[in-house]
Amino acid sequence: MPAPTQLPPPTRGLTAIAGAMSLIAVLLIVQVWLLSAALESFLAGHRESALPAAVFSGVMFLICLGLYVFVDRVDQEVRRPDRDR
Repeated sequence: MPAPTQLPPPTRGLTAIAGAMSLIAVLLIVQVWLLSAALESFLAGHRESALPAAVFSGVMFLICLGLYVFVDRVDQEVRRPDRDR
């Protein structure tokens, strides 16, 4: 068994999950702001801003999806009962 100083702290996975969830929250707030601004601009007659806003919103969605997958994998790793401590 490795020495206690070589083992990762037991809350390391929870810290990673908290950080990723914070990033997801910030990205979703920015995405809602972007979509509301793009819709307001579109309805005001500025149609050229709709496509770039939709593309950037899709990119932010993919980033959030990737962070969700990361959180899910870290959660499975933390909850695995057969891991060595």
